[in-house]
Order: sequence, then structure tokens, then C-alpha cells
Amino acid sequence: MRKINYIVVHCSATREGSVLTPEALEAEHRRRGFHGTGYHYYIRRDGIVLGTRSLEIPGAHVKGHNAHSIGICYEGGLDREGRPKDTRTPEQRSALRLLVSQLLKRFHDARICGHRDLSPDLNGDGQIEPAEWVKQCPCFDVKTEL
Repeated sequence: MRKINYIVVHCSATREGSVLTPEALEAEHRRRGFHGTGYHYYIRRDGIVLGTRSLEIPGAHVKGHNAHSIGICYEGGLDREGRPKDTRTPEQRSALRLLVSQLLKRFHDARICGHRDLSPDLNGDGQIEPAEWVKQCPCFDVKTEL
């Protein structure tokens, strides 16, 4: 098994009221040149958690960190106009908490973070501030919530 340093939470950047099926997610990732869905888990709006990539295989979800991370993506993340928003349903919140707690039992040294938290530290001060985020993904503060 790979050494896991990070459990990284993402959003699918899907608008409220829209659906992104697992098949559409995989097709989009293949279009971008990935070998299947880049995340290890996908959490649908109804809270169903789908395994989308084996944990033994590095993901394709956060540049520079894929070799030693697990990627979790929730369906949603944008309001109806396409602006970043925490659109998680109660079922997704619960499923995410449970999944992260199960992964931490297996990978207890892993750090939980959002995709945005692994953006480059542009000013070199050791902190990733909002102005440095490559994306707002996952549209909530993973550190304080999980």
C-alpha cells in the first residue's frame, strides 16, 4: 500500500439543480487525459459513497500530491449561477464525516485538507491564504469542519 500523507476533499464544481453522474465524471476525467476518475471516492447528493479508484493506485486530483494522497469528491460546489458555494446536503455531510473517520483509522497519520489548501504558497510565508488558492474547491473550510 502507498504511504498516505493527505486525505483531500474536493467538490465536483456542479451547479445546484444539476446532476453529475459517476459516468459523466469519469468521461470528463478521461477527456482531460486521466485513466478514469481521478478521485478515489465520489459522494452523491443522496449520500451514497462510490469507490471510483482503488486506493492502491495514485489519484489524479491534486497536482504534486497524487502519489501520497486519497481524493474524495462530493457532487456539487456551485450555486445556480456557477459561483462557489457549499452545496452539500445533510446526507453528504454525514457520509463525508463517516468516510473520513474510516480512512483515518487506516491512515492515522494523514492530514485532512481541501484541494485549495494544497495551492502553492506564493508569498513563501508558510500559509496558504485565500488569495493564493488556485480554486475555492471544496467551497468550505475542511480544517475546521473535519
